[in-house]
Amino acid sequence: MKLISLFFTALLAENIVLTKFLGLCPLLGNSRKEENAYKMGLMVVFTVVLSSFISYFFYYQILVPTNTTHLRTLIFIFTIASIVGSLEILIKRYMPTLYKSMGLYIPLITTNCAVLGVSILVIDHAFSLLETLVYSLGSSMGFLLVIYVFSTLRVKMENAPVLEGFKGTPIAFITLGIIALLFTRYGL
Repeated sequence: MKLISLFFTALLAENIVLTKFLGLCPLLGNSRKEENAYKMGLMVVFTVVLSSFISYFFYYQILVPTNTTHLRTLIFIFTIASIVGSLEILIKRYMPTLYKSMGLYIPLITTNCAVLGVSILVIDHAFSLLETLVYSLGSSMGFLLVIYVFSTLRVKMENAPVLEGFKGTPIAFITLGIIALLFTRYGL
């Protein structure tokens, strides 16, 4: 029961995008089309779960025993960059149409602070390995949920009567802010 609660907390109540404002660059950059948002979300799910799993082992099997926990951010970034680099090579080789549609946004996952944020949060909360996997899956699925829903709204906003100065990114930020207000713990 605790794991189910942890999953839904990470997915909704403490959504990584809407409550911690992590992952805004890929959210805004790759949410103009629903299909691209979905693909980016899936790649983030894969990357977050795998990088959190590997980072967990690096932290507890190497950094803690050698008393070098101060290197965690560096190790986590290296882990994420390695996973994304490998993912990019595999997608380019085996899924060229996906690579062409995503192109620039695949390496952007490396700089997605949501990916690094989840790895750091699981260590800060001292989760077990199973809790790490559940929290990572919930957080990344929360990112997927937000980027997909936000992309459907952006598609509708393109045709909506919006004042000229608010078209594009400004109305996207306003909309994201309104959605984030729904997820605040304190309300208005």
